[in-house]
Order: sequence, then structure tokens, then C-alpha cells
Amino acid sequence: MHLEVLSRQPDEEGGGKPPLLFVHGAYVGAWCWEEHFLDWFAARGYEAHAVSLRGHGGSSGHDRLDQLGLADYAEDVQRAVQALPRSPVLIGHSMGALVAQKCVERLGGIPALVLACPVPSYGLLPSSFSLALTRPSLFAGLNSVASGGGASAEVLVEALFAQPPVDGKLERCYRRMQRESRRALLDMSGWGLPLPWLSRRPPTLVLGAERDALFSPIEAQSSARVLGAEFRLLRDIGHAVMLDGGWERAAQAIDDWLSARRF
Repeated sequence: MHLEVLSRQPDEEGGGKPPLLFVHGAYVGAWCWEEHFLDWFAARGYEAHAVSLRGHGGSSGHDRLDQLGLADYAEDVQRAVQALPRSPVLIGHSMGALVAQKCVERLGGIPALVLACPVPSYGLLPSSFSLALTRPSLFAGLNSVASGGGASAEVLVEALFAQPPVDGKLERCYRRMQRESRRALLDMSGWGLPLPWLSRRPPTLVLGAERDALFSPIEAQSSARVLGAEFRLLRDIGHAVMLDGGWERAAQAIDDWLSARRF
């Protein structure tokens, strides 16, 4: 099985900084980190990698996408980790935050964990009910994507961004969005969630986005409490923290936290 891993080497010696492995969320691939984050972190001395989970991006498995669950995705991250010369910091976004946690359950030695706009620790269902009540048109659009249909560009903007993207970014993202596994969506609804009480977690940072239309900052802060993690709020940023107009503040928050830990 082929796994796509996009990599950037540091521009100069990183002074012992750990490698970073970015794990994407649903409906996208490693490309979402390539737009800004990989080059930004490499310029600051980090070896930066992003994996496309099987059935996503340039990885194999598209022909059996609906058979794949969070445990399969965690196995992909484990393979990517073990291919690196040093254990990386795992940085997971949305669904990828759950995948990163499940990887930690099965793999020791991860120095730190960053969870950006994570699917809540209790799963998707409460957030879905809230979205259906408060933003029914967005809920209907996302359900269309989940059932194999397409989403309009307007739905994409409302779901992911605080402000409409510029410089052709919306078109690039819209063109590369894809279906998500039905099994993975069931897992995120409660059937395959990480079990935080069964594993010893590394130091963990949870990032919430003030303008997140999918998972509110209150939900992100609740996940941080469950995980015993530090919490930081990103002001005026939407769900897609690596793509939105404020992406550099999100990247800086991660760098500041890692630097404070003196890896």
C-alpha cells in the first residue's frame, strides 16, 4: 500500500528541533498542509512532513474508501512515524486530531501532540445536532458531501473559513476536496473514538478557532479538559486553520508552544 508523504527539509540546522508530522482531517489530503505550513515550519528549522491517509490525496485505497475507519488511518500515521529517523510531534486537525490520538494509543515515544479544532472527545453527534439547529443550510450541505454528493463553494467557505479566501485558494481547495469514508464518519460519531484513559499521553496542546463553524471553541476547550491538555484560542480564524487568512497566527501558536517546551 502506497502512502503519500509530503516533506520539507529545514532551510538551516534546527538546533535539535523535533520533526513534525501533520495529519489532515476529513475530505482533504496532505495537500492542505502544503499550501502554507510545510514551508513555514521548514523555514524555522523543523523537518516538516504531512501524510495523506489511505484513500486520500495521493495515497492508495480510494477504491475501498468506505471500508476504512479511524483505526486504519491510525495505522497509516504509525507507518509514517516509523519511517522517520526520530519520533515526530504529531499535529492533527479535526478528524486528524482523533487519528493522532489513536496513533498515540498504539505507539509510544511521541514527544508531543497538537490537536487543532479537534472532533470533540465525545464524538460528532452533539455538534451535528447543534449545527442542524443553528445553521441548517450548512448542515444540509455537509450532509450532501457525507452522502457522496458535492458541496457548493458557498458551503465550503462557510464551513472552513472566517473570510472568503483570495488568490485562487478557494478554487484550489474546492477542486481537491473529496468524499470521506462512511465508516470513518461512523467511528467519529462514537463507535471508534480514542480512549484517552487507556494511554499515557505526551504533552498536548489543543487549539480552538474563534470562528469555527463546525466545532466551537467551547467544544475544543472541553476536549482540552478531558485530555488534560493546554488550550489556546485562535482569534478570527475559521475551522481550516492551516488555510484561512489567519493561518500564520495558527502556525506561530504551535511554534511558540513547542519552543517553550525546549525540545
